[in-house]
Amino acid sequence: MRHPTALIVDDEPDIRELLEITLKRMNIDTISAADLSRGKELLIQQNIDLCLTDMRLPDGDGLVLVKHAQACERNIPCVVITAHGNMDTAVKAMKSGAFDFLSKPVDLSALRQLVTNALQLSHPKQLSKERRTRHQLLGDSQLMRDIRSKIDKLARSQAPVYISGESGSGKELVARLIHQQSPKSDHPFVAVNCGAIPQELMESEFFGHKKGSFTGAVSDKEGLFQAADNGTLFLDEVADLPLSLQVKLLRAIQEKKIRPIGEQKEININVRVLSATHKDLEEMVHEGSFRQDLYYRLNVIELNLPPLRARTSDIPELTEFLLDKLSTTNQHDKPSISAGAVKALQNYQFPGNVRELENILERALALFDGHQVELDDLNLPMIRQVPEAAEYNPSTQSLEDYLEEIEKKALTAALEQNRWNKTAAAKQLGLTFRSFRYRLSKLGLD
Repeated sequence: MRHPTALIVDDEPDIRELLEITLKRMNIDTISAADLSRGKELLIQQNIDLCLTDMRLPDGDGLVLVKHAQACERNIPCVVITAHGNMDTAVKAMKSGAFDFLSKPVDLSALRQLVTNALQLSHPKQLSKERRTRHQLLGDSQLMRDIRSKIDKLARSQAPVYISGESGSGKELVARLIHQQSPKSDHPFVAVNCGAIPQELMESEFFGHKKGSFTGAVSDKEGLFQAADNGTLFLDEVADLPLSLQVKLLRAIQEKKIRPIGEQKEININVRVLSATHKDLEEMVHEGSFRQDLYYRLNVIELNLPPLRARTSDIPELTEFLLDKLSTTNQHDKPSISAGAVKALQNYQFPGNVRELENILERALALFDGHQVELDDLNLPMIRQVPEAAEYNPSTQSLEDYLEEIEKKALTAALEQNRWNKTAAAKQLGLTFRSFRYRLSKLGLD
């Protein structure tokens, strides 16, 4: 049976030797190079499964090797070795497609875990997981095909991902899919709603505590980072974190270490952090309520989920799926739904997105006559309907322009229906007045 082969590119002989010895003890064959040009040659000539490269090489930048490895037919995972504390370089590497990074001096236990994860990328079990994505994230619109393609790419990295999108658009589902397709899929996926934790308990919840470290600490407690070790930690509604905890979270992400309350030593952690919120984090950074440095660390890669109103062609399939799900849950036969009811759903704005669609259908099942769900059974708030938008066409219009057009229609309709009362229009759309005013200004409607 062939052992995996790792390419090590570093101009320091001691580093090369340390990595070679460590990997050989893991039954991994190694090939070494002292510069970029030789490294590129070996990537082409040899059957490489993993590349570990220093960022600063005598004849160039290690990122060149990262991009070269990605261009290979097998999309070889790359681990970048950076100078201690140089997080900006690490972020740049992951934005360029690196699987992960290691800081000097190299922590051997972290190296072993990272290498194990990276080598799992080519494991055959990944194929079945990719096929399942279509059945979990429904929709044949171009928007959803693009999202599924991005999930596949993001699963091949350890980079922090910031999932943005409106409430109910499926942010946690996407986070779970990224985890399930990643090398960490056999390890925990821990999801936490940051807005649901009392502020005085946050540090203990995230980092754990030692017995007796404060009043009420009657036993040792494992924190969320420890619970997610070797797996994925999903921070939902990350915008709700207080500034005091943002500082500690930033350190945990940068140093890959945590210190439980009352503990003298730091603990190494191997956790991929995914985060999400329906709020505008960039606006919060400008306001000073969210740290800019943490925003950049969480937002190494951003994945924006489109609102349901931007992919109306997916609504019939989603409706059938949800009717089947709800009927199974309630133990009765799945009803049909009239063409008029489906058309009305496609013309509805859906401020609550897929979650709202499910709620509307659940309510309809309690009202319909037992044969077919009709338009009247949906009980749609007519004031929230907006003019029908054309299906998104990427060849004629950018996604940003398309979504802006839809948002302008929704905001204008809400203002007209509320006689240009901004407070009432914001409430109708489920937005805070500040967010509503920001959107008006951004779109030139103020």
